[in-house]
Amino acid sequence: MSAVYIEYHFTVKPLQPASEILIAELGYAGFESFIETEDGVLAYIQKEEWNEDILKDIQILESDEFEITCSFKEIEQVNWNEEWEKNFEPIVIADACAVRAPFHKPFNVQYEIVIEPKMSFGTGHHETTFMMLQFILENNFAGKTVLDMGCGTAVLAILAEMRGASKLDAIDIDDWCVENSEENVLRNHCKYISVKLGDASVLPTSETYDTVIANINRNILLNDMEIYSKGLKKGGELYLSGFYNEDLPIIIECCNKLGLQFVENKEKNNWIAAKFVN
Repeated sequence: MSAVYIEYHFTVKPLQPASEILIAELGYAGFESFIETEDGVLAYIQKEEWNEDILKDIQILESDEFEITCSFKEIEQVNWNEEWEKNFEPIVIADACAVRAPFHKPFNVQYEIVIEPKMSFGTGHHETTFMMLQFILENNFAGKTVLDMGCGTAVLAILAEMRGASKLDAIDIDDWCVENSEENVLRNHCKYISVKLGDASVLPTSETYDTVIANINRNILLNDMEIYSKGLKKGGELYLSGFYNEDLPIIIECCNKLGLQFVENKEKNNWIAAKFVN
């Protein structure tokens, strides 16, 4: 007998970082699979694990920063690969890098990354991930030590290794993201990426990294910026994303106070990715 699932359809405004936070909180509550949609998130939990109060501890639903509504219905067993195939289209960046799922046909590009996103954030479709992939393509990573903070699927660390990085730490606070990152690292035959569970408190406070990549959200970036700067070598590069155009001045101000100089930024649909040097 096939399992019965409860499907929740969350409509989320603005989409990020709310969708990312929502997925993380739902994962802790027992939801086992997620699909990011154009207007929010589809979340699935087995009926036997479900109860009417399943959302009572989902804190982001009480936040004044985001507008989130939901509906739910009972469905039969879900073919997850079929659902991902319907909702996850491959992307190509600068005709040089393709990000696809295992069920997509291979691409004839220099860098091909195969990601099975599952419950993790970071397929390349979101503007912030897309722009960070662009930065990695445009800059020199040969022989560098790299930190991918808030790694999600580890897609950024994977491309950084493909671009020549020799030692990489991929860190995320969510244990599911860590598991998914480990799977994707193996899937892409990476040899130099170490995936770890934790927040900024696990980072070294001495000059360890040539490059720090952090695609998270404004508040976490501002809170943890000093730790990033302490771990960055002199002359090292810092790439930040996960915030809006109107947040860029406060990000620059925070970085300048720590001796990090703004170099340039990218913008896509009001989302920003920025480069700084130490």
